[in-house]
Amino acid sequence: MTVQAAPADSDAPTVDRSRRHFLETAGLAGVATVGLPFALSACRQPDAPDMPQNLATAATSLPKRHEISPGQLDEYYGLWSGGHSGEVRVLGMPSGREIKRIPVFNRCAMSGWGQTNESKAILGTRADGTMKYTTGDTHHVHASYTDGTYDGKYAWVNEKIHGRIARIRLDTFECDKITEIPHIQGFHGIFPDKRDPVKAEVNHTTRVFCGSEFAIPQPNDGRDLDDPTKYYSVFSCVDAETMEVRWQCKVKGNMDLVATSFSGKLAAANQYNVENGAMLADMMSAERDACVFFNVARIEQAISDGRFYTLSDSKVPIVDGTPEKNTDPKTALTAYVPVPKNPHGVNASPDGKYFICAGKLSPTATVIDVAAVERWFEGEVPEIAQTIVAEVELGLGPLHTAFDGRGNAFTTLFLDSQIVKWNVEKAIAFYKGDNNAAYVVDRLDVMYQPGHLNASMSETREADGKWLITGCKFSKDRFLPVGPLHPENEQIIDISGEKMQLIADHPVWPEPHDFIVMRRDIVKPRQIYDLAEFPNAVKESRVVREGRKVTVHLISVAPSFSLPEVRVKKGDEVTVILTNMDKVEDLTHGFALPKYDVNFIVNPQETKSVTFKADKPGVYWFYCSHFCHALHLEMRSRLLVEA
Repeated sequence: MTVQAAPADSDAPTVDRSRRHFLETAGLAGVATVGLPFALSACRQPDAPDMPQNLATAATSLPKRHEISPGQLDEYYGLWSGGHSGEVRVLGMPSGREIKRIPVFNRCAMSGWGQTNESKAILGTRADGTMKYTTGDTHHVHASYTDGTYDGKYAWVNEKIHGRIARIRLDTFECDKITEIPHIQGFHGIFPDKRDPVKAEVNHTTRVFCGSEFAIPQPNDGRDLDDPTKYYSVFSCVDAETMEVRWQCKVKGNMDLVATSFSGKLAAANQYNVENGAMLADMMSAERDACVFFNVARIEQAISDGRFYTLSDSKVPIVDGTPEKNTDPKTALTAYVPVPKNPHGVNASPDGKYFICAGKLSPTATVIDVAAVERWFEGEVPEIAQTIVAEVELGLGPLHTAFDGRGNAFTTLFLDSQIVKWNVEKAIAFYKGDNNAAYVVDRLDVMYQPGHLNASMSETREADGKWLITGCKFSKDRFLPVGPLHPENEQIIDISGEKMQLIADHPVWPEPHDFIVMRRDIVKPRQIYDLAEFPNAVKESRVVREGRKVTVHLISVAPSFSLPEVRVKKGDEVTVILTNMDKVEDLTHGFALPKYDVNFIVNPQETKSVTFKADKPGVYWFYCSHFCHALHLEMRSRLLVEA
């Protein structure tokens, strides 16, 4: 490890030393006691100093470049994970305005996601028609690429609890597919490839790579519960179009986040617990963990050659990527680059040269030369550790890294509650012995305990270095108190100049994780649907009975439904198919049915359906629940359930 303190003559922002002392002392105590650096720093002590006045008022004295006037559009779309709400959020940047919440793994009472037949088919249901899972935990959102930059086609988000990955269409900002990945638990990191490495002419995303944290017995069928030697994790590759799992790779150690190279040849995951320990003490015993690289073409060739196995009833091919089975670089499927203890995060620089792993339990960031890793696979680099070109100190608790496209990296320091801006090439020079290479450019206090961060167009070839957003896990005293559960705090930072400038705080409902920020010109959202996309679209309103099953074909045109009443019998299974025939932008209708727990929306030229049992005799007014017209309140009809 090579270290460098901030330059003595640095004009970085003034730091309140009492606050810094509190954070550092608490954090170091946490390391000493339980090995978790944030164990104590996250707790606000009764006598903790108030936020320095210069930090509290900094934003008010700055130019209002980030403010968007009424009627004006934001410059960027931000896609946010919603954490254990199970959703994805769409924000405008740099205003920070929340524009939409996309239900993904959660039920949504407004849209009917998780209630309509179409959404249930995507979410997955049991034999009785109920949702297979009712909880979700979204973590990392990433979008599809063409030629190394976002193309506005898809976004993907992982779900940690149940091991699922979802795809969101960016023309409608709605989820269209969900896949449950076999043989994994603790599904944490994902990243799409930036081009297809096998077919040189294909320069867009065809795969999404998925890591998993928790090692489990394979197969996980009740055997070997107490034999940790039978536990392992797998790295997965999902087809971007079909959303089927293409292949998996057995690894040693737990995987955290995922990154991909711009060449399309490599995927990588930072790893903690290479010890494969099942208990905390065992997970913390090794002083170095790893960043594991996957040679995509070789893995797919091995599968084509039949060198794989399968588990249980799954037909997904699995290759062995453990270190013991991949010692020869010229045939290896994987490479394990040693990095300091319990790293948290791996990110690809926009120039395609480096992957950066942050230390978490080490105050360092490790810079790995991507081209050198590729040469190792060709046998041209003798030792995999020689792919490391820098390992430099940044501060306490480094986690995630973003980029400005000008050679600078921005890393969150969880314990220090800071963002550190540092120059990658100067860090490499310092690591090589140039003590005059001052790689730390700037430091900025954030409030408090930052985790993920991202910059506008970061990790694309078009990183523009305008805006940086950081997600702080604790807000403490930043907002009006609302009881024991505080909001988290996301902060917008201007990185267009040499110095970072904090310009805005935004409370956010817990617990978002990762996010991306892409230019608005990349995304081409539709304003209405195409009726031809819906095979069950209603062209003629009617009621059809087949035994005890009743299908109601219903049309909405503001301000009325096409049937003034629908008559059924108690015990009937009723399916309502509703098509919104309006063609006017922003003219959405709702369908709400009292006492039957039914509510969903249909957008212009869209069709949705819902099925329920008519088990309560009486009159029930179904009405439009989404404002649509001056006669919105009058837009209703009757469901008559005969005893």
